[in-house]
Parts: sequence; C-alpha cells; structure tokens
Amino acid sequence: MPRLFLTGATGYIGGAVLTRLLAHPLQHTFDITILVRSEEKAATFNRIFGQKHNLSAVAGSYSDLDLLKKLASNSDVVFACADADDLPAAKAILDGLRDKHSSGGSPILVHTVCVLSDSADGMHSSQPVYSDLDIPQLETLPPSQPHRDVDRALVEADSEGYVKTFIILPSTIYGFASGPLVEAGLQNYRSQQIPRLVDVSLKRGQGGMVGKGKNVWGNVHIDDVANLYLRIFDLVAENSPPSDFAHGRAGFYFAEHGEHTLYQVGEAIAKILSGMGKGTSVPTTFTDEEIRLYFPNGTSLGSNSRCRAFRGINIGWKPAMNTQDMLYSIKAEVEAALSV
Repeated sequence: MPRLFLTGATGYIGGAVLTRLLAHPLQHTFDITILVRSEEKAATFNRIFGQKHNLSAVAGSYSDLDLLKKLASNSDVVFACADADDLPAAKAILDGLRDKHSSGGSPILVHTVCVLSDSADGMHSSQPVYSDLDIPQLETLPPSQPHRDVDRALVEADSEGYVKTFIILPSTIYGFASGPLVEAGLQNYRSQQIPRLVDVSLKRGQGGMVGKGKNVWGNVHIDDVANLYLRIFDLVAENSPPSDFAHGRAGFYFAEHGEHTLYQVGEAIAKILSGMGKGTSVPTTFTDEEIRLYFPNGTSLGSNSRCRAFRGINIGWKPAMNTQDMLYSIKAEVEAALSV
C-alpha cells in the first residue's frame, strides 16, 4: 500500500487536503501518517479516523527534525502543508526522502509556499504578473523573497534525482473549510488575510486598508486549493500525464482564480460594518499608530502578489470560485468574527 505523510493536518490548508484524501475513492489502498502538535490531538485523530481510514497520527512538530526525517523516509508521497518558512524542517523531510530513494523508492513531495510579495504598502499595483509556465521569469525572483530559500532547496533536490517535487503557491485563500475534521474540532476552518483585516476593522470600528488599497492579489477558494493538491496526487500515478505536468525546476503551480485590490476587500468590510452602525461605507487608511498596534510584526496586506495559474488549468484543475465569490464571502467572515 502506498504510504502518505502529511504535515499541517490541523491547519486550514493541510486539513482541507487531508479531508479529500480521506474521501478519495482509492483511500482504502493507501496508508496515511500525519504529524500533529499534541498527544491529545494525535489520540483523537487515531480514535476517530485511525482504523477506518488506515490513518496514524504522530505527535511532534517541525522542530523534531529526526522525527520528520524518519516519517519522510517511510513515505512514498509527502504533503508539506505546515510552516513554509522552515528551511531546516524542509531539509529534514528531503533527507528522509533521499533515504527512501536509496532503498529503492521513487518519492514525491508536494510542498506549499508563496514567493510573490513586494513593498507597495497599498500605494500601487505591480507588474509583472507571474506565470507558472514562464520558468525563466520565476527564476528572476531574488533569494530575499519570502520562502524563496525553501523552494530553491526543493528544486535542487529534484535536480539531484532522488525526489520529484511539486510546489503549490496559493494566492489569498478564502472561504470556510468544512468536513469531518472541522466537525470534530480538529481543524482550523478559517483563513488568515481576510479574517485578519475583518478583526482589525472591527476593533477600530471602521473598514480599513493599508495605504490607498491599490495593491493587487490573486484569490482562490480553500476547496479549489485542496482540489489542486489532489489533482497533482492523482496524476502522479498516471501512465500518460499531461505534458504540462512538470516537477522540479518547472514544477511550480500557482493557485488563483481572479484578482482583487485591497480596497475592494476593505470596501466590502466597510459596507457591512456601516450597515451595523459601525463607521462609514468607505474604507480608511490604517494610521502608523494602528499599524504598530494591530500589526506589531509587520504585514504583507499592502503588498502585491500577482500570478496566473496556467499550469494547473493545463493539467485539469478546475477552480470553481472567483473574485465575486470572495467578496460575497466577507459577510460570513464578519459574522464569524462577531460570534467569537
């Protein structure tokens, strides 16, 4: 039975991917190992999903490098859906997959990362718009870009021949995750960027934005992101995959289905709040004091992250939700924030 190893099972993305693996029509033909932070959650996963789904939950974190290496070395396919910034953890997983290859395996690594960001501070949009079919363009990204050191390590590992790496690069992810993990209280069901903007706007009593909100991001629904992971997983086993089903140097897969400005998101929040008697229907700029107060570690909300997901579409990925769906979803995010 093929052995799968997934990190980030209790997270927004990892939990959505695991939910689809548990519902996969061939799920009975493979084993799944997941890494979770606490013994308590590991026990709950094993009790609810263990025997029924050939699932084994192990307690540990990305700091447990020896454990990561061991679990990866026993795996045919690894889904890395936890901290995209952790280079030592990525290298430990790669070391394990090298051992797997040495013992006669042909391991696969599907990794989550995002390398597109700038310092626009909401003042302007940006060019170029990156295409995942234009590899020379992607290779112009400097090493200083967020998470760039991790994806370079993955590409190098693939070039050495002991693992095939596929890198998924989501844009702004929105929507509520759903399924048995959420129902069991084991998975974070909300995203980060839009809920963070909602929370801050509620605290200040007015829809807000960074700068003039002119910066542009792509957007993608959580269900569509998870479906891209599963599309790649399914194609790994095909004898004749599409010609654009690349790995390694060309194995970058953007996840987006439309674009928005930060102003559009701030405006949608402002209109909802003003309808509740909080502020006006026009978003206002966060002051320097508010930035320091609400984003003490800095924020990428004012940056640009523009891309096109051509490669995913070419391999049969079919995202269903678009920018209008994202803007419509903000009302539910406000309601969720108020219910906490």
